[in-house]
Amino acid sequence: MNGLITRSIHPDVKGNDVDLILYKGKILLVINVASKCGLTNSNYDELNELYQKYKDQGLHFELVWLIPALRFWHFRATSLVIRNREVTKRLKILSALGSNRSFPFFDKIEVNGDNTAPVYKFLKEGMWGFFGDDIQWNFTKFLVDKEGEASHRYYPATPPLRIEPFDIHFPQRDIKTLLGIA
Repeated sequence: MNGLITRSIHPDVKGNDVDLILYKGKILLVINVASKCGLTNSNYDELNELYQKYKDQGLHFELVWLIPALRFWHFRATSLVIRNREVTKRLKILSALGSNRSFPFFDKIEVNGDNTAPVYKFLKEGMWGFFGDDIQWNFTKFLVDKEGEASHRYYPATPPLRIEPFDIHFPQRDIKTLLGIA
């Protein structure tokens, strides 16, 4: 395995280091999230639906909170702590609707620029977006297969439920195929 999970340790939202080897053999949906964005409510609602549907079949979410200073539309770095609390609260509320478990939630990291976190350097490698490899906005999604390799990159406006169905033309790009249930 040469993928993501063999080379990454991430701090979770509480500051504990998490070795991504824990996700070996699992499908990951890696997303840079936000608490206040035009895409927030719809993405969280659909992510919760996907998680509840597939959590027992091997789908895991790595929700990476970011927005370093002046990244997207000049959000202020001083509000990062407040936003982390808002995102955590939102995820717990959504999770409580269908389960007593919450999504795995990791600390903020940089996804672009000189200080891009290693996990995002790896994910973006060969996975070009509309304007190159930079992450343009919140809710850019990466589907990672059981080998830890990035399978597909989805634009922020792609609803999470659009990642689920089997696509005969691009079978490596959907959750059902990667889980082996298509």
